[in-house]
Amino acid sequence: MKNLSIDADIKKAHTLPSSFYTSDEIYNASQDSIFARCWQFIGDTDLIKIPGQVYPFTFIEGSIVEPLLLTRDQDDTIHCLSNVCTHRGTVLVENPDVCRLLQCRYHGRRFELNGQFKSMPEFEGVENFPSEEDNLKKVPFGLLDKLIFVSLNPIAPVDEFIGEMKSRLDWFPFDKLIFEPSRSRDYLVKANWALYCENYLEGLHIPFVHPSLNAVLDYGNYTQEIYKYSNLQLAVAKPGEECFRLKETSPDYGSEIAAYYYWIFPNMMFNFYPWGLSINIVKPLAKDLTKVSFLSYVLDSSKLDKGAGSGLDRVEREDEAIVEQVQKGMQSRFYSRGRYSPKREQGVHHFHRLLLDFLRLKIPTAESGEN
Repeated sequence: MKNLSIDADIKKAHTLPSSFYTSDEIYNASQDSIFARCWQFIGDTDLIKIPGQVYPFTFIEGSIVEPLLLTRDQDDTIHCLSNVCTHRGTVLVENPDVCRLLQCRYHGRRFELNGQFKSMPEFEGVENFPSEEDNLKKVPFGLLDKLIFVSLNPIAPVDEFIGEMKSRLDWFPFDKLIFEPSRSRDYLVKANWALYCENYLEGLHIPFVHPSLNAVLDYGNYTQEIYKYSNLQLAVAKPGEECFRLKETSPDYGSEIAAYYYWIFPNMMFNFYPWGLSINIVKPLAKDLTKVSFLSYVLDSSKLDKGAGSGLDRVEREDEAIVEQVQKGMQSRFYSRGRYSPKREQGVHHFHRLLLDFLRLKIPTAESGEN
């Protein structure tokens, strides 16, 4: 065991060691050190469209199984709350519903839709009751128009994670996005969650792994922009291919942008196409197993099968196959660490440095070089 660091100069840096992707210790540490301290996309405000609607969910299904609850109270205010009764720990709401109060079906404790304790039968004579601890815990959440983000213990406000995306795409009609379940699905990938993110964060593999995508993109003008907790891969369309019709106020006006690929640390991808938005959420299930949820929000269905935003299922299956091969390679006794392409792997380098900054733990590696 030794302390590991990654040089800030990508031209000198080595990648994470293979042990990062095969270690139970690192996988387990990431739950509280990384995911609980960052933000997760939960859904949109249509889940709680009218006063009285409540929507139960798990913070990260299969990973951080924290029962949470979105509510819209009678004052039309949205809340995110713990979904666990403060009496004996029962899950309060099991299914989406419309109600005026929350009532525990175990012993009848009731709460307002803002989480405030309301009443409890058979508690006469209990001293110092009720108190603040009898209210449901309020959980931090933030909005990007109708998109909802939640964190258990955020290291920074949500705008520090999504602010660059929000500013760059201030022209994008987020309020008009419509979730399309028929174009959304989950994929099970037999690989570490971080490997899947790394694959997303570089365009170096596009000409080799994605022939159909490469056919519509101008790979020579594929660029990356690095921010504090996010980055952008800007994909330019080849002449004649589908692209955004940008307003003059956009910093990209005059360019034929095929797609904006935004990654938000640690595990969210927001892919903007002329037809709408594809959100990919990478959910760790084990050190070598990941669920990736593709969520489609459509603006213009006439553009669905055109340009970079077409054939997403094929692109995903191509990514899945190559990432699973990388996971197998991480178990090799002959591989430890690699190097970065300064031009194409800036996003991977940034991701690795963020991972180590959040984890702040010792990582086993057999390499005697950079440390």
